[in-house]
Amino acid sequence: MSDQHYPCENCKFRAHYDQNPKSFLGRVWRWHINFCPGFKAYFTGQVPDVQAELRSKYNFDKYR
Repeated sequence: MSDQHYPCENCKFRAHYDQNPKSFLGRVWRWHINFCPGFKAYFTGQVPDVQAELRSKYNFDKYR
C-alpha cells in the first residue's frame, strides 16, 4: 500500500455497510463505490491480497 492516506479506510458510510449491509446508508455507500474516484484510488493502491479481500467482502468486481 502507498503512503497516501485515503478516508475510505475510516469512512462512516462504510462502517454503516459493515454493520448492516441492508441499511439505507450502507446501500448508498455500496452503490457509491462503483464510481467513486477516491475509492478507486484507495482500492488500486492496495496490495493484491487486500484487493481480493475487498472484492469478496463488498462483492466488488470493478477496477480489475
